[in-house]
Amino acid sequence: MTSVIALLILIATMVVGVPIPLSFLISAAYICATGGINPIMLFSYGFNSQNTILLLTIPLFVLAGSIIDKGGIGHKLVEGLQKCCKKSKSALGLVTIISCALFGAVSGSASATTSCIGSIMTPRLKENGYKPGLIGGILASSGVLGIMIPPSILMILYAWGTGTSVLACFLATIVPGLFLIASMGLVNAWIVKRDPDMKSFAEKAAKNNSICTPVDIAEKKKGKSTIPAVLMPVLLLGSIYGGVLTATEGAAFSVAYSLLVGIFYYKKIDIKTFKLSMVQAGETAGVIMVMLFSVGILSRLYITENLPDLILGFLTSISSSRIVILLMVNLFMILIGMLMDDCSGTILCGPILLPVVMALGVTPVQFAAILSVNIGMGNVTPPTAPLLYLGGRISGAEVRDMLKPTFMLILFAWIPTLLLTTFIPEISLFLPKLFGYV
Repeated sequence: MTSVIALLILIATMVVGVPIPLSFLISAAYICATGGINPIMLFSYGFNSQNTILLLTIPLFVLAGSIIDKGGIGHKLVEGLQKCCKKSKSALGLVTIISCALFGAVSGSASATTSCIGSIMTPRLKENGYKPGLIGGILASSGVLGIMIPPSILMILYAWGTGTSVLACFLATIVPGLFLIASMGLVNAWIVKRDPDMKSFAEKAAKNNSICTPVDIAEKKKGKSTIPAVLMPVLLLGSIYGGVLTATEGAAFSVAYSLLVGIFYYKKIDIKTFKLSMVQAGETAGVIMVMLFSVGILSRLYITENLPDLILGFLTSISSSRIVILLMVNLFMILIGMLMDDCSGTILCGPILLPVVMALGVTPVQFAAILSVNIGMGNVTPPTAPLLYLGGRISGAEVRDMLKPTFMLILFAWIPTLLLTTFIPEISLFLPKLFGYV
């Protein structure tokens, strides 16, 4: 019962606006005070749990994402994708979605993906008739692809917290991520096709024989090829899955590659921008490490207090159906995704809920994919929806204008992906089995 009250305290403190790491520590303090647990031992556990080279991957990917953003690689990546898409009304929306997926593959962060691709694509989308509400909805939902298309910081944290293979977790999220890309592209095309205001913009683009903006024209005049930018995710993923590099080494490679290309080819990285990237990476990594420390302590206490068994007992008391229980577990994770950032939600739900779903026949690798879809959908589901608000700030859209396209993306893209990933194990296990990780 103590752990249940502690969980309610955690949720209540977050709802009233207490910073997430502090909310975790308050909940942990309650368990220590009522259970007579020595907190000194917990502090030692929190520090020791972070003593792993795997966590070095996080600041490296954050640094790579910042360098990509400031080094011109993000712009060139979008330009290369734009050349591959036909000049239709929905082309730029699809470019935005795929760009977020590829940028996420080299940065591993949803917020970094949304910020970088959003700043690049918003002027292009507005120039071609996309309404701010639709732009914000697309950016929020497709930005979450940054935590699904590997390598993903979320999957690194999940693997660290549950002792699962990192590469197996990476592979498990690929097929759900591709399904999300396709389904979001279809929803975008349907929305754009039904919008009568888009016709005039499409005709304007056709007359100009281009869907480019002044930003595109300025970039083309510089004469720099898009090949180095497009080649980056190919080299990164190929080296990791080919067994040439580990996840941590792949993160270091992404930093080195983006730095060399940004300095010597696109020539947009100087000492000032590199210093700014280092500061941003340090701040982000510091925040994540503090959360890892506090959540690691709380997760340990929850497991010690048998919270997973209590949750499973509560769910089975409501229904004995495996389908119903899995649906309730998914709903719980969506709510956690709405209340917390993606990193905190992952390292809290992973260790706590994994024993629950394993009792229902779900493997740790499949649960990695289920968790990523749930946390991603929670991050764009109102009323909290941290990424939804970020997409709104970047696009200049009011939240009320973003609700309709966002709910359409949730209903026709996110929910089908979640159901398929939950109830068809091969969706997430096919690639891990193919590469011999399962």
